[in-house]
Amino acid sequence: MLYFLLLPLSPYVHGFNLFRYITFRAGGACLTALIISFWVGPKLIRLLKSMQRHGQPIRSDGPERHLIEKKGTPTMGGTLILLALAFATLLWADLSNQYVWATIMVTFGYGAIGFADDFLKLTRRNTKGVSGRVRLLGEGAIGLAAAVWMVHLMPPDIATSLAVPLFKNLLIPFGVLFPLVGLFVMMGSANAVNFTDGLDGLATVPTMIAAAVFALIAYLVGNKIFASYLELNYVPGVGELTVFLSALIGAGMGFLWFNAPPAAVFMGDTGSLSLGGALGAVAVATKNEIVLAIVGGLFVVETISVIVQVFWFKRTGRRVFLMAPLHHHFEKKGWAEPTIVIRFWIISMILGLVGLATLKIR
Repeated sequence: MLYFLLLPLSPYVHGFNLFRYITFRAGGACLTALIISFWVGPKLIRLLKSMQRHGQPIRSDGPERHLIEKKGTPTMGGTLILLALAFATLLWADLSNQYVWATIMVTFGYGAIGFADDFLKLTRRNTKGVSGRVRLLGEGAIGLAAAVWMVHLMPPDIATSLAVPLFKNLLIPFGVLFPLVGLFVMMGSANAVNFTDGLDGLATVPTMIAAAVFALIAYLVGNKIFASYLELNYVPGVGELTVFLSALIGAGMGFLWFNAPPAAVFMGDTGSLSLGGALGAVAVATKNEIVLAIVGGLFVVETISVIVQVFWFKRTGRRVFLMAPLHHHFEKKGWAEPTIVIRFWIISMILGLVGLATLKIR
């Protein structure tokens, strides 16, 4: 919004030229989201506590200490992330950019599904919210619409192909089926982050790391000179997503202030589905879908642990892990929560660096 309001004045007032630059607006978006989080956070947490007398329902088959330590903590804290993200993005981004709107659609569409899921869990006082079928149908419809939208925005020579990192100019053509690939990336990312969100701060920092990596990727891919030098697929206009991702990082830092152990609020599915959906949408828009699997490798491993656990238990009646997702396995082994969280953060940082390395290698 500021972009539109101040851009006409830039030829006359030198300082307003700053608003032409994505980097300046990205910094403004991050700081704005952070300030909004600090300002709104305490008020929102008080409101959530007043509305959720017993807090988030805790799994009875989960780690025993959760029933004591996390009982009574309110959920739906993802609402704070979405509020800060929305305000900062609308304030600092170029609102004529359709990639921004497509990504917002996925983020808040998935957030709405997560909100409904959290609401039903609270009203029913159990851990079962929206049915799996309805949830997947909703995610699928939103993801498919966004993927089709993005395909029509992209240059035709790359729009329906999947880029392979480490190999120069290697594109796997999917043709009219590519929107299904985009759909899979968005849904997979959303649910992977959702699986990871089980300990205080565990999902937030890896999401911020992935967002930082993709903010750089979006900036480079959206710049013809940088994209040509690094031999990346140039996607005109996608650099504006740097502003969106910077706002997401600011909102994530603000939320982490209140979610740091012991958490005053949980993000719930409202936050985890929306954050994962945002990362998936940006990966599709920047033509770096496979890089997301590298940068978000922690989310992938957490998801695989659930799939392996369910598959093996149904076939043999035995468990591979003490409990899935993987972070609960380490809890059952006696690791302290901060130990698990910080070590998983370190792994995410390493994977983020590996993902960045693929930009120059290929």
